[in-house]
Amino acid sequence: MTETTGPLAGIRVIDLTINVLGPMATQLMGDMGADVVKVEPPAGDPMREMGPRRSPGMATHFVSFNRSKRSVVLDLKQPDQLEKLMALVDGADVFVHNMRAAAAARLGIGPDAVRARNPAIVYAYATGYAKDGPKRDRPAFDDVIQGESGIAGLIGQANGEPRYMPYAMADKLCGVYLAMAVNAALVHRERSGEGQVVHLPMLETMVSFNLADHMWEMAFSGEPADAGFPRMFSPNRRPYPTKDGYISLLAVTDAQFRRLFRVLARDDLADDPRFATMVGRNQNVRELGGIVAAAISERSTAEWQRRLDQADIPNAPMNTLTDLFADPYLWAQGLLRRYEHPSDGTYTEIGFPIDFASTPAGATRPPARLGEHDDEVFGKAD
Repeated sequence: MTETTGPLAGIRVIDLTINVLGPMATQLMGDMGADVVKVEPPAGDPMREMGPRRSPGMATHFVSFNRSKRSVVLDLKQPDQLEKLMALVDGADVFVHNMRAAAAARLGIGPDAVRARNPAIVYAYATGYAKDGPKRDRPAFDDVIQGESGIAGLIGQANGEPRYMPYAMADKLCGVYLAMAVNAALVHRERSGEGQVVHLPMLETMVSFNLADHMWEMAFSGEPADAGFPRMFSPNRRPYPTKDGYISLLAVTDAQFRRLFRVLARDDLADDPRFATMVGRNQNVRELGGIVAAAISERSTAEWQRRLDQADIPNAPMNTLTDLFADPYLWAQGLLRRYEHPSDGTYTEIGFPIDFASTPAGATRPPARLGEHDDEVFGKAD
């Protein structure tokens, strides 16, 4: 693990999150140098049992979202244990959870209670829906939000059958948004000395994310039926089959398309009014995609990559999960690496992808066993 030198070094985060969304946010903060104290109930984060494991409580889903943290155990239904948490709050910068507001209030850790102990703290929480709306008390998990926010419907519009993305897209993306929001609140506190409450609603966050490139004519007409970016629903918006595999490519500007047409030996298309401008290409996107697909099918992936590289057209072979884990580039860059866990042997770890020139970031601690840092955080009992 790396030395704690990231841009959030010196920030203390009290983390009561479980599952995916919250742990994604706090792991990012931990990788950026924050001291993240993960407070778990006696049974631990449920993700400790999600997936293969070598020892109880250290399953892959937990390991993937909970490095760079210390783990302590508290039963917050016990008054003395709640007071131990509040003692941590006294010296913390951030308090974060992903339980519904009513549940947090019942435990005595709502915004008012926590900020009464530490008015300068950034109190952040994520729930399924807006905190003041009629859905505020409804439960929500990733699949529910993927469906309700339009993701599954967009896939159905494109491919004929509604499906979820094959990963926890809503949870993970909302985790990134939550980390961003907390960091912004910390900047405000640095400037003003003022703490605040930050709330992230999953549905509203995902709808704003999903609709940004699908406003289309609806932005001007106000008619819901006018929404939808046509290129996103083209049957040819997919990796193009080659003679021996698949390749992904995308041209956007007029100049890129002229180079692409030259590579495809279709210079005639550069002056075709259907394809010469961005407006024309958007209006004839399905026909254009069919032309490109037919040409790409005639050569191998490697040959197309060589030709497209020479023309400076963005492209890459399509990778499967197996391909990614076998890619020497990702291992050489350190995005994938093997490391020795103190208790659970050798793991494969996904690295931190962002480079900070002055404050290097990355994993600071291996995923912790349940309650591993009780003595370190609270001190040994006499």
